[in-house]
Amino acid sequence: MPDLVSIGECMVEFSCEGPMARARSFQRSFGGDTLNLLVAAARLGCPGGFITRVGSDPFGAGLLEGWRAEGIDLTHAPLVPGFNGIYFISLLESGEREFTYYRAGSAASHLGPDDIDPDYIAAAKIVHSSGITQALAPSCRAAVKRAFEVAKQANVTVSFDPNLRLKLWDIEQARAALAEVLPLVDVILPSAPEETRELIGIENPEQAAAYFHERGAKIAIMKMGRRGALVSDGDSVHPIPAHRSPFVVDTTGAGDAFAGGFLAGLSMGYDIMSAASIGAVVSGLKVRGRGAVSSLPQRAQVRKYLPWLG
Repeated sequence: MPDLVSIGECMVEFSCEGPMARARSFQRSFGGDTLNLLVAAARLGCPGGFITRVGSDPFGAGLLEGWRAEGIDLTHAPLVPGFNGIYFISLLESGEREFTYYRAGSAASHLGPDDIDPDYIAAAKIVHSSGITQALAPSCRAAVKRAFEVAKQANVTVSFDPNLRLKLWDIEQARAALAEVLPLVDVILPSAPEETRELIGIENPEQAAAYFHERGAKIAIMKMGRRGALVSDGDSVHPIPAHRSPFVVDTTGAGDAFAGGFLAGLSMGYDIMSAASIGAVVSGLKVRGRGAVSSLPQRAQVRKYLPWLG
C-alpha cells in the first residue's frame, strides 16, 4: 500500500518554445499539482498512490502508462468514459510562461465522495490534496473533505496546498473551501505572501503560519520562491534557504516539487527541518529542466547535496 496518497487531476501537457500563436510543434507530457507531488516523492523512494478519474479518450492509456512507470499505485485511478484535461504551456524568451487550459468537464472533475475508499486512506501515512482539486467541481470539493475526514479518523496525516487559481473560481469560494478543511489539516503548504494575502489577508509569513496553527495545523510551511521557505511547528519558526540553481529553465511545478520532497521526507521519518531541506533541493533541481514532471530529480541527484539522505 502507498505511504503517500494524493487526490486530484493530472492533465495532458503540450509545451512549446516561444508564443503559442507561432508554434509549429509541441512536446507531449503530463502534469497536475497533486500528481507532480507524487512523482517528486516517488523518485525519492516514497511509495505513492493517486486517487483520480482518467478519461477513456486517446490520451488516457498514455497517462496511466506514464504514471505507472513512475511507480505510482493506480488502483484508485479508474479509466472511465470521458475526456482528459489538456493544458498548453509556452516558454517565452523573457523566462515567463504562458498557459492555456482546456479542462472543464473532464473525467477527473467528476471525482466525488464515492471515489474515496476508507481502507485505502487509512492504510496511508499521509493523504494530500489541494485547492485546485477542490475548485474543479462541487463533487471534487466534497471528495477532498471526505478523504480528509476519513484520514483524521484513522490518525493519518492530512496535507493540503491551497494552490490558489482564480481562473478556476472566485476568491470567496476559495476562502470558504479552505475554511471547511482547515480543522482537518495537519500540514499546510501555502505560498507567501501573495497567496496568504488573498486567502487570509496576511502577508507576513510568520503571522500567516500562526493563523494556520490557531486553526489546527501542526506544521505550516510558507513557500516563498527564491526566498526559500519558512517552517513552523507551532513552537518555533525557522527559515529554509532556497537551493539556488546556476540557471533556471522552467519554474512550472516548483512548489509541487518542494511539497513532494517535504512529504516524502516526513514519510521516511525525517524531522520537519530535514524534510524541508529535501523539499528545497528537489525544487531547486527541478527548475533546471522543462516541464512539470520530466525535470523532477532522482534520489541520487538529491543525495549529492544532502549526503545524509538514506
